[in-house]
Amino acid sequence: MNKITNFGKSALAGLLSLTLAACGGGNDPVASDTNQAAPIAKAKTIEWKMVTTWPKNFPALGTGAESLAQSITAMSGGRINVKVYAAGELVPALEAFDAVSRGTAQIGHAASYYWKGKVPAAQFFTTVPFGLTAQEMNAWLSQGGGQELWEEVYAPFNIIPMAAGNTGTQMGGWFNKEINSVADLSGLKMRMPGLGGEVLADAGVTVVNMPGSEMFTALQTGTIDATEFVGPYNDLAFGIYKAAKYYYYPGWQEPGSAIETFINKEAFEALPEDLQLIVRAAARQTNAEILDEYTAMNNSALETLINEHGVILKRFPDDVLAEFRASTDTVMAKVAANDPLSQKVYSSMKDFKEKVMKWSEISERAIINARAAD
Repeated sequence: MNKITNFGKSALAGLLSLTLAACGGGNDPVASDTNQAAPIAKAKTIEWKMVTTWPKNFPALGTGAESLAQSITAMSGGRINVKVYAAGELVPALEAFDAVSRGTAQIGHAASYYWKGKVPAAQFFTTVPFGLTAQEMNAWLSQGGGQELWEEVYAPFNIIPMAAGNTGTQMGGWFNKEINSVADLSGLKMRMPGLGGEVLADAGVTVVNMPGSEMFTALQTGTIDATEFVGPYNDLAFGIYKAAKYYYYPGWQEPGSAIETFINKEAFEALPEDLQLIVRAAARQTNAEILDEYTAMNNSALETLINEHGVILKRFPDDVLAEFRASTDTVMAKVAANDPLSQKVYSSMKDFKEKVMKWSEISERAIINARAAD
C-alpha cells in the first residue's frame, strides 16, 4: 500500500508540468532576448500532521494512512509534506477528531463511528447494520448526496471529511463460546462500536467501546467475552485467534464500512485550488486501494486461521440474525427520533439503499448465486 499508482504518477507529472509552465519553465521571449533566465521562487513546503486511530503499520488501515500521506506528498511535488502519527504517538486514538478540529493536527484517518458520542450522525458514514455494501456506500457518497450530508454533519467541528478506504463486508466477530440461540446473547460482554453496538445492546448484550489496540488484551483477560474488528486479514495480524476460537459470519453489523480522512477546514481552505484537488484525488485513490487490498487478502488469511490455528468458522443461526434485524429497526427508529440530523442522514441512506437494492438483486446477488451453482 506504500506504492504510488500509475494514476498518482500521471497526476504528478501533469501537475509538475503545469507548475513549471506557470513559473516560467517554458520558452520565455523576454528571457531569450536578454539571455537571462527568470528566477524561479521555491514554494514553501506546507507541513501537515496526520493523526490516526490505527496501530502503526497495521495492514490496510495503518499502512493505508501511510499510503494516503505519501500520495499527497508525491502528487503535490513535495509542496505538502504529511507526517503520520499512529494511535497514541501524538494523541490517543479516540482524540484524533478533536486534534484535527482544533488544529493540533491538520488531517486524520479513522472510522467515523468512533465519534458517535460527540455527533450521533457521524456513525452513519462508516456503516449501518444490514445497510450498504462498499460499492453502494461509495455510490451514495459520490452520487446520492451522502458527501454533502457528511460535510454538513462535520461543519460545526471545523472539519472537512472524505472517504479514504473501505473494508468491504466484515466478519461477525470472535466469541469465547458458541452462539446457538438468542438466549446465548444475554449478559455477553462484547466490544463493538457504532450502531452495531447499539443493536447488540438492544438484543441483551453488554457492549464495550474501545479502540482496536486495546481489544486483544481485554478479550484475553476476560474483560470482554467477544469482539469484532474487521475481517480475516486484520484479525490474523492482530492474533485474535490466540484469545478466542469461534469466528462468526456474516458481518451483519458492517456490510461495507467506510474509512475516512478528515481535514481541518482552515488548513484545507488555505491551500491553493490545485493542492485541494490533489488532496481529494489522493483520498479517492486510497479509498480504492484499501478496498482492493482487503478483497485480495481476506480469503488467504481466513484459510490460515482455520488450517494453521484451528479457528472454528460458524454462521450465526437464523433466529439470531432475525433478532439482530428486529433490533436494528428499533435502534434506527430511536436514533432518528432523538436527533434531527441523524434522521436526515438515515432517510437519505435508506432511500438510496431501497433504490439500489433492486439493481443489486439482479446484478451482484444474481451473478454470485449463479457462480456458486457451478
